[in-house]
Amino acid sequence: VQLQASGGGLVTTGGSLRLSCAASGTSVSQSTMGWFRQIPGKQREFVSTITSSGHTNYADSVKGRFTISRDNAKNTVYLQMTSLKPEDTAIYYCNARPLDRTLGTSWGQGTLVTVSS
Repeated sequence: VQLQASGGGLVTTGGSLRLSCAASGTSVSQSTMGWFRQIPGKQREFVSTITSSGHTNYADSVKGRFTISRDNAKNTVYLQMTSLKPEDTAIYYCNARPLDRTLGTSWGQGTLVTVSS
């Protein structure tokens, strides 16, 4: 399984960005797909997941501001981020946990989001 994350960048407080995670080797509709983030020197933290059945979950810190979705035809998962805050600054990683457990858990390479105040 390979994951290619993109869409990060520099944005001012209150701005928006959309992250993308293109998957190969598994179907996003047959996996729990997630977004995590990490500030250098700190632990990686959960942001959001979407299950194979479409159930979504969010960290309290992003609830109401971030939306996870997927496009099965493009085999891609998105994270729409709005009302961005400086504390959202981090490297964002996508994650795949296929229903086929033999494929294991995979991580993308990360994309940097910087929110300036």
